[in-house]
Amino acid sequence: MGKARICRRTALQKLLNTTVVILYILLQLCATMKEIISITVEDRNGNTQNIELPTDMGLNLMEALKANEYDIEATCGGMALCATCHIRVIEGIEKLHDQGDAELDMLDTLPIIYPESRLACQIHVAEEIDGLVLKLA
Repeated sequence: MGKARICRRTALQKLLNTTVVILYILLQLCATMKEIISITVEDRNGNTQNIELPTDMGLNLMEALKANEYDIEATCGGMALCATCHIRVIEGIEKLHDQGDAELDMLDTLPIIYPESRLACQIHVAEEIDGLVLKLA
């Protein structure tokens, strides 16, 4: 009986030590992750403003811009079906993922597009886009 109790105690101590190490690693990872990023937005009137965006809410850039009261129609609700969230990425385009077929198809419907044209609904608010500079098209 005493030997079984010692084995259980040793197993529990090992489990506790492992759990503590895992928690420490997770805390270190969380400390390095940014929960708020900053981007610069130029509206259609030429006014420029830095805005802070949360990265932990699963927003796309169109939703974040609407939440910050920018004049974005977003008729399709972020499905890449209308191109009313057209933006120009002035700085940081290399931070963005490649455009998908749906985004490219919608951009092709616009009368004027630029090499830096993107649909805001197709850009996720994430740490990678911190420092992005964009202009509403």
